[in-house]
Amino acid sequence: MFVKDVVVQNQVGLHARPATFFIQKANEFKSSIWIEKEERRVNAKSLLGILSLGIVGGTTIRIIADGADEEDAVKGLVDLVDSGFAEDAR
Repeated sequence: MFVKDVVVQNQVGLHARPATFFIQKANEFKSSIWIEKEERRVNAKSLLGILSLGIVGGTTIRIIADGADEEDAVKGLVDLVDSGFAEDAR
């Protein structure tokens, strides 16, 4: 299991388009991946799960992965969150 805390950098958090980008990236990995906010954990590959957390900009989330590519999965998702979802600005 690989775990990393990260602060959501974009202003709107993980809503709508940023959540979709996050899920697309999560689906590139074989590991099981979860997002945790304030002790509540959801599947990182589920739009409804992510949206149910109400993650806004500046929120600290924990990304957890378990599986063959767990470290790469977490690092890839952290990089996406750290980028502020730059693709969303297009």
